[in-house]
Amino acid sequence: MNLQVILGNFALILFVLMVITGVIWFLDIFYFAKQRRIAADTALAAFDGRNAKLAADGIKIDNTSRHAIEAALLRQPTWIEYSGSFFPVIALVFFLRSFLYEPFKIPSSSMVPTLVIGDLILVNKFTYGVRLPVLNKKIIEVGDPQRGDVMVFKYPKDMTQDYIKRVIGVPGDKITYENKRLTVNDKAVEYTQMDDYLEDEGLEYHQQFMESLPNVPHRILNIKSKRTIDLGAVDNFPNRDACVYSYEKFTCIVPAGNYFMMGDNRDNSADSRYWGFVPNKNIVGKAFFVWMNLGNWKRIGGIH
Repeated sequence: MNLQVILGNFALILFVLMVITGVIWFLDIFYFAKQRRIAADTALAAFDGRNAKLAADGIKIDNTSRHAIEAALLRQPTWIEYSGSFFPVIALVFFLRSFLYEPFKIPSSSMVPTLVIGDLILVNKFTYGVRLPVLNKKIIEVGDPQRGDVMVFKYPKDMTQDYIKRVIGVPGDKITYENKRLTVNDKAVEYTQMDDYLEDEGLEYHQQFMESLPNVPHRILNIKSKRTIDLGAVDNFPNRDACVYSYEKFTCIVPAGNYFMMGDNRDNSADSRYWGFVPNKNIVGKAFFVWMNLGNWKRIGGIH
């Protein structure tokens, strides 16, 4: 594992910090603290012996220094004190982030109008099963991604990057995209035209439609000037032979253990049309809530 992968994997960094601070915390409780107690008892015994001798000689003793000596010898070194303070915080964050909820920030416009740049979202980490942190290996089955879910996953071409798109096809599905309209398993998806959408990033109006995947209606955008598919941008991805492309149409059969993802900003999204399918092992979780957008507080709410 190279340095770029390590630095790009925040979960791994958290795990390493948790282990280091946890080991120090454990050693302090079961070893270092006992050694400090022994050293303090030895020093106090010597101090008491000297004081007893002085008292026998009629010299008045000030016992306040005894408490200062004991406190100094029992005090944790700074590196142990900080490790002990950070360990429970890091452990709590690691647990919450690994098994329950993880925050993300939307960096691009590929999911407009559902998600916009600057949205701070929460991702449910257990909806699609409990996975081992760092390794991302599923250990407990809970559920599988469904068509229409907004899902965060590791980008297949670079596992240090997290992507967010909408699940269009699940394993075994036949996905056809022709003239900017979806057909799933030979059944045409319904579209309802809405008012044009003003995209803040480019201050341009784009066509807006309500796309009705099964039980998950959601808004999408189309850009009139762009083709259905840019063939020059299509990579030679794994299972590429499961797809057939032409200038205004493509059809893919989603392989077992994989998912077909598309952005809601259809003509401004690098997604499964270009770099292929998302394997189950790449899944991070289901996006379900926008908890903040500093530029627009009205953005707070559920993700659909």
